[in-house]
Formats: sequence, C-alpha cells, structure tokens
Amino acid sequence: MVQKKEIVFIVNPRSGTHGKNEIPRIIGESIDKGAFNSQVIFTEYAGHAAEIASRCVAEKTDIAVAVGGDGTVNEVARSLVHSDTALGIVPCGSGNGLARHLSIPMDIKKAIAIINRCNIEALDYGVINSMPFFCTCGMGFDAFISQKFAEAGKRGPITYMENVLKEGLKYKPEIYEVEDDTQATRHKAFLIACANASQYGNNAYIAPKATMTDGLMDVIIMEPFTAFDAPQISIDMFNGTLDKNSKIKTFKAKRIHIHRSQPGAIHYDGDPIMTGTDIDVHIEERGIKMITNPDATEGERLPNVILNVFSDFFNNLNNVREDLEKQSKRIHAINKALLKRLTRN
Repeated sequence: MVQKKEIVFIVNPRSGTHGKNEIPRIIGESIDKGAFNSQVIFTEYAGHAAEIASRCVAEKTDIAVAVGGDGTVNEVARSLVHSDTALGIVPCGSGNGLARHLSIPMDIKKAIAIINRCNIEALDYGVINSMPFFCTCGMGFDAFISQKFAEAGKRGPITYMENVLKEGLKYKPEIYEVEDDTQATRHKAFLIACANASQYGNNAYIAPKATMTDGLMDVIIMEPFTAFDAPQISIDMFNGTLDKNSKIKTFKAKRIHIHRSQPGAIHYDGDPIMTGTDIDVHIEERGIKMITNPDATEGERLPNVILNVFSDFFNNLNNVREDLEKQSKRIHAINKALLKRLTRN
C-alpha cells in the first residue's frame, strides 16, 4: 500500500478579484483522496502564508500549495527553498506569472488535477538584495509601476495598462552601472529586469526565452523610447517577441551587481520595496521543488486573450502615431519654407 502524502493548501482570501469561500469545497471534491491527506488553511494577516509554509517544512509536510496570486506564491515559496517540501500552485490572483510560465491551468479544478499527478521538479529561483523571487525582479519603471499598481486599489490587466500608459511618458530614465562575471557596462535605461521565468503575469512576456532550469537569469535592459515606440513594445511584450525589439538589450548571467545614482524602488515578483543605490541579484540553482505540468513545455506560450483585448487599442494608437508623423512632416515642410523666405530677406 502506497503511503499518502501530506498536503496543505494555503489560501489567501484577499488575492485576485473573486471570493475564496468555495475553495475548500472544490479542493475536497477534486483532490485525490487515495493519494493525499489534505488540509486547507486561510491566511489571516500579512506574512501568515510564510509562517504556515515554514511550519509545513518543520513538520516535513510533502507539499504546500499557494492558493492565490504572485504575492502569495512568493510568500509560500520563499519559506520552502532548500527544503524537501514541494510548492504547488492554484492560481487565483490577477497576474499569475509563475503559474502561467509553468502552464498551470487558471481553472481551479484543472490546477488541482495537475497537483494530483504530483510531478515534482527542482527548479531555480532568484535573490535580489536578500529577497527571494521566483518569476521576475526589477528596478526603474518596472518597480515604479509595481508601486502604482499596489497603490491603485484595483487588480488586473486593465489597471496595469492604465498605469503604464498614464505614467510611462512622464518617467525619466536613469543611469545604471551593471557588472557581471565578464564585464562592467553603463546604460541609460527605462528599466532593468532580471527574469527567472518568462513573464510578469497576464501573459506579458518580459523574457520570452527564460527557463527555470539553466542556472541563469535573463537580464533585460529597456533603453529610453518615445511615444511612437510604446505601442510596438507593448505588442511585443504580449506577443512574446520583446527580445527582438531594437529598444531591448538582453543577456544571461548567474549573478550581477547594479549601481545607480540614487536610492529608489525595486520589486520582487511585483512586490515593491525601497532600497539603496547598490543592488545584487543572483540565481540559486535548483533551489526549490515545485509541482509542474508534465504535459507542458516550460514557458510554453498559450493563446493570449489579453493581447486580443488590447489589439484594437494598439491599432488605434498606431493610427494616431501615423497621423502625428504626417503632421510632423507637414510642420517640418512649412518650417523649411519659412526659413527659405527669411534667409532670402
């Protein structure tokens, strides 16, 4: 007789946009009772998920499942690193970046069906200034938007895009000195992101080629851009083609050190904090065990509903851009004609 595994579902009732009252019933109906002894615990305050996960490690629980968004996943996962307790994910947040990277279904019952199959792999995770991250971390506009998103009081891709479009053109790029094991470089950048997994969430791919099994992070440097460039950058992000954009520079590294001229915000898995002028980021190779989808290729890009939602908007924005370009050419021609007349006089 096969011994049952002990599994604890850690539910954040405040994550995402939907209530979690039905979660215990769905888990009870969907979990394989022949394979697992399951328990459901709701978090009651900030940091509670990390405490529950730490208790799971101490009690040698086989699996701790984060039921919530990227913040809940990070809180649970950072308590499980370098332990024998595996992380499971039932995505119930607004972005669900790690779940999407691992092709975990967004449907709760289907996500639990993946857990029932119990395919466990050792995967990489990252650390930025001592804070673990599992999807992405970053600074510059990346962290600035995380702050705005946290302050907005609403969740979801619409809020994210509203903040990006409203604040993006006002944001001033910074100078960063970036050093890895091979060289030191200086960049004027809109943002610098370090990706362990491929996306922020909502199928917005900041690092389309990132993998959690190579012992390296993808470093993304986004150079300053204009209003004319913004629509294409957004489309590339949702299309998974950002690495081909001329405004993007990428490289892989095990660790990097970044120096900037003044303190500011950084984020880890979308959670913003203020920090100083020096930032260290590195990868912990195969440092966490996770339940993955055995039928999916890591980082596989699924059809993107968010891109469909915004495609009309971006097309209209491109039309506006073309109109602006035509007007700019007309104004330039008029100025040239005036200049000729003035120089004749």
